[in-house]
Amino acid sequence: MPRSHGSEIDTLIQLLAKLPGLGPRSARRSALQLLKKRDSVMVPLANALIGVADKIQICDVCSNIDTHNPCHVCEDLRRDRKTVCVVEDVADLWALDRSETYRGLYHILGGTLSALDGIGPDDLNITSLLTRVESDGVEEVILALNATVDGQTTSHYLAERLAVLGVKITALAHGLPVGGELDYLDDGTLAAALRARGAVS
Repeated sequence: MPRSHGSEIDTLIQLLAKLPGLGPRSARRSALQLLKKRDSVMVPLANALIGVADKIQICDVCSNIDTHNPCHVCEDLRRDRKTVCVVEDVADLWALDRSETYRGLYHILGGTLSALDGIGPDDLNITSLLTRVESDGVEEVILALNATVDGQTTSHYLAERLAVLGVKITALAHGLPVGGELDYLDDGTLAAALRARGAVS
């Protein structure tokens, strides 16, 4: 079969196809748009990717991904440092912060407990969370885990571990569908869930 483009373009298409939401056809269309807008989009994008790849770091405090360590969220002195919102991953942190309703700090667990996948407490950032709560004077911990079986199991486990520290424990409420993931919810739903969070029993 005759080739319509070079191997470098093939590689670009294959890499784009690995991104979420992009299959082979969408990847080809995206690659074509990049090639058509080489100077205005493609070259700046390539430079941005190289810059991020060189500078990306994991925050020692909350495990956020940033070009600074500690990250911009943890360094922001305008935030409420008495409140920590616990999320599964970076995408959830970005989603909640995008709502602009919550102005406290975050803690990324790096996943959820899952007996099926062999993920236990030692595989998540739970010890560092407990240490933060105890040493940093945290007064409220918001459990903002996805409304899945594993997410709820993890929330109950964390609530039990945090209860002995005497901290207020709340969870997102109202508007979060069972089985829903935070990163796919609209800003209004997330904002309502944050405002209507309730105590975890």
